[in-house]
Amino acid sequence: MYNPKFTITANILNFISKIEAAKEIIEDAPLVPAYEVKFRDEAIIRTVHHGTHIEGNLLDSGQVKAVLEGREITAKERDIQEILNYRNVLKYINSIHNLQDKNQVILEKDLLAIHRLTVEKTLPKMQAGRYRRTQVVVKNSKTGKISFIPPKAEKIPVLINDFFAWLNLQESEFVHPVLTAGITHYVLAYIHPFVDGNGRTARAFATLVLFMRGYDIKKFFSIEEYFDRNAKLYYQTLQTVSRQRAKNLSGRNLTIWLEYFCQGLAEELTRIKERVKKLSLDIKLKGRTGQISLSERQVRIVEYIQNYGSINNRQWRGLLPEYSDDTILRDLKDLAKKGLIKKKGSTKGAVYILK
Repeated sequence: MYNPKFTITANILNFISKIEAAKEIIEDAPLVPAYEVKFRDEAIIRTVHHGTHIEGNLLDSGQVKAVLEGREITAKERDIQEILNYRNVLKYINSIHNLQDKNQVILEKDLLAIHRLTVEKTLPKMQAGRYRRTQVVVKNSKTGKISFIPPKAEKIPVLINDFFAWLNLQESEFVHPVLTAGITHYVLAYIHPFVDGNGRTARAFATLVLFMRGYDIKKFFSIEEYFDRNAKLYYQTLQTVSRQRAKNLSGRNLTIWLEYFCQGLAEELTRIKERVKKLSLDIKLKGRTGQISLSERQVRIVEYIQNYGSINNRQWRGLLPEYSDDTILRDLKDLAKKGLIKKKGSTKGAVYILK
């Protein structure tokens, strides 16, 4: 059975501490539903874009957004198909996560399903969702030099079985979920079990592991963006571990890779945390009223009052110039009705403050 080898370094502890702090704030922040949807939609676009761009897909984020929204663009058919495929992969991950129960294990069939969706219409059906039967090599796309030779095809079933035996072992649940996801990513990238689509499959399956172990974090994040921002470092870190002299997979020390992986998630979640803090209502407000459904206009009004103490008619016109006075006044009355703000003064000189 596979037994990962790594050391819990000061760096790993520091990064996981940042992840936990960001996770708590993101999950507890009283964001209104409209903003939660916005954050998740943005995360999907970033994940799909960067998760395919790192593999050579030429579409930019605007084109990716257009494809996901069903709009037509001028681009290579394969590039468009890869975008649609990766979106379907994320839908599959969400469907499994939504059906999660306490006793559910992460299955090999899910790995095969994710690969099948990843390469739909870009690989022959006989190779989609099936382990390779030939030897493959990983080459540097610029120099053409071989950078890594994965295990032989006949070893794949045993390596995969050993990995899943560890992943679903009760003892593995004592490993921090972020480390488990990082280990998953490396193992699948190392085994390279498919003819094509290994990187996308490894990253997607690592995301599934995070979700299943309680680290979906509202699905606001995209670690793929971190990988893609410096693709050279991403591949170099993977290869540094793979080039170690070891008799078997368990003998490879994953510490340097796990430091890199944890740093990426820490940076991404810290960035999301800061955005959430700026957009969320005061934590004390949540404690008094619970989560209240507000429109985006109303959120901007409440945030303004929080920052400046009050808002008057001149200020709200400057804040929301694209809307009529009647529209804004209706929003203010609704906020007062919900118990969030109150009016002070006469009609012309009225100001609104937090209640």
